[in-house]
Amino acid sequence: MRRSIARSRNRFARARLLALPIVAAGLLAGCETLGSGAGPATQAAKPSEPPKPEPPMTRSRAASECWMKTEKGSAGVSIDKRADIVTKCIDDKMKAAAAAPKT
Repeated sequence: MRRSIARSRNRFARARLLALPIVAAGLLAGCETLGSGAGPATQAAKPSEPPKPEPPMTRSRAASECWMKTEKGSAGVSIDKRADIVTKCIDDKMKAAAAAPKT
């Protein structure tokens, strides 16, 4: 009799140890672990945000954009030639910014 009670308790303890991970796995199966957490229905219901306005063109911004462009495209050219290319690029960007309509 004592052996059968001990076996029953042992089986119950094993079943309890197996039940905990199974229940936890079932609960976690519904959790989304990728993305922003919003499902496709929630994302479709959101109104799209208007595009952010581009900051105004300044001479320093034009210079940094032109230098980056020159570094990628004309890396083998001497520094003096690149400086001339950047100066022309800055002038072109500033003229285009001045000619663009202001809103």
